[in-house]
Amino acid sequence: MTKVFLGICLMFLATLSIANVQKVCDGIILQVRFDDPTEDYEPLHRDSIEIPFVSLDNHTLFFLTPCDGCTLRLLDDNANVVYSTVIASGTTSLVLPSTLSGEYEIQIIQGNICFYGTIYL
Repeated sequence: MTKVFLGICLMFLATLSIANVQKVCDGIILQVRFDDPTEDYEPLHRDSIEIPFVSLDNHTLFFLTPCDGCTLRLLDDNANVVYSTVIASGTTSLVLPSTLSGEYEIQIIQGNICFYGTIYL
């Protein structure tokens, strides 16, 4: 009887940890383009670019892959930059201003490469 009870408890705990992993893994879908398309660059190679994995919970961004030294920008519907910052080395999370609400384009600039997607605050 004790083994059955212990087995049920272990299965319950395993289920809880899986739910937490899924919450963290709901990331922002990012695409890739050149930061300034008017300049000449080498063509993009899919296998040579690692797209950052970033997730959002309320106004907090979580960087699950390093984005050290990259520039983070948020653009509104009119392509105006409403927030910009440099991601410090070792940063795993970043709190966005609570005054921002609505739909924004998020951009993570790494050299001449722009990773971009849409977020809702």
